[in-house]
Amino acid sequence: MLGKGSINHNSRQFIASNIDSDRSQFNKSYCNIPIKDVYHELFDDALQRYNAKQTRDDRCINNYYEKIRTAKQEKLFYEVIFQVGNMENMASKSAEGQLAAKVLGEFMSNFQERNPYLKVFSAHLHMDEATPHLHVDFVPFTTGSKRGLDTRVSLKQALAKQGFTGGTRGDTEWNQWVRSEKEQLSQVMERHGIEWEQLGTHEEHLSVVDYKKVQRVKEVAALEETISGKQEELDNFLFRLVDIQDQLQTAESKERFIAQHAGHYDNDPEYQLPEPKPLMTAKGYREKVAAPLVQKLKKVIRSILSQFFEKTRELMMELDRANSQIQSLYKRLEISEAKGERLQGIEKDYNRLRRFLGGDRTDEIIGEVKVQEIADKAKSERKSEVFGRERERTAIWTIAGKQDYER
Repeated sequence: MLGKGSINHNSRQFIASNIDSDRSQFNKSYCNIPIKDVYHELFDDALQRYNAKQTRDDRCINNYYEKIRTAKQEKLFYEVIFQVGNMENMASKSAEGQLAAKVLGEFMSNFQERNPYLKVFSAHLHMDEATPHLHVDFVPFTTGSKRGLDTRVSLKQALAKQGFTGGTRGDTEWNQWVRSEKEQLSQVMERHGIEWEQLGTHEEHLSVVDYKKVQRVKEVAALEETISGKQEELDNFLFRLVDIQDQLQTAESKERFIAQHAGHYDNDPEYQLPEPKPLMTAKGYREKVAAPLVQKLKKVIRSILSQFFEKTRELMMELDRANSQIQSLYKRLEISEAKGERLQGIEKDYNRLRRFLGGDRTDEIIGEVKVQEIADKAKSERKSEVFGRERERTAIWTIAGKQDYER
């Protein structure tokens, strides 16, 4: 049964007139998480990704919980009520009622596992009313959405993710899912020796207050079902509207730019074609008025084209420079990757050597090699220094010999 959803009633923060408060101690709470915490858990990351893509502040969503709360497409959460028997054969105070409570508890134990896209945040078994029954409240969500948040609230898509695809009007995703859950409940009942009698509406097992509440909710539930089924169509219209608004804004910006720069030529008398003077012939008007104005306009057009060409050339040069930098970075990356591969090979060989010789012996050999390298380097530097002095003496003797020869 689809419930209206009252968290305070389910958790007994609000006590209705049909509640036997002496039996409230036998109620059981399977889950009771603040719904806002669930929204943060499910949608905060997706909301951050969505806002990061927006180019206009008015499209960012500050609070997804409030957006859904005030929207008409989806509800904040949904509630279902499961019950075994009625007040005549499964009264809460009877042994049969205790068995019904056990069945509902077992049914609830793997509800979340069966329904991974229905995030349960409130689940309560009530034993203080006429018949034991289970309230389950959940937030339906879907992932991988291409419109809006990639993870968002959607009953239709959540059930579709779980394999329930709507057919006819009377065979919606919701109806298919409810039948599936009833089958799960009936299997638990059979394990406990309870036969499932399919009585159609199953309304006879409700208490008087619950029955009246269901009647009041039915029309609203039907409307909500229709709204949920039309959500995808509405989303498409909304995103098409956003695209049209973007195009309109771009067109308005272009129009303002053209009006701003063309206004000079529209209003400047220098670029206006004056009325012909009295007794002026057509040939004279053409040669003295029209032709000079056309020449001026040609100069303006050439100037604009020249500026456009220069700007285009600058942009192309910047693009070429950017492409050159990109190619250079690619080459450096390839060199770095090659070096990295060589270093990985050296590291593997080094690790093999350590495993073969042992860590201490390997460190000892490396230390000896380093000492030898330092000694070889010092020896090479001394040789270079001696060779440099020999060359200097040879140069001095050569100069001195030349001077003696000249004398």
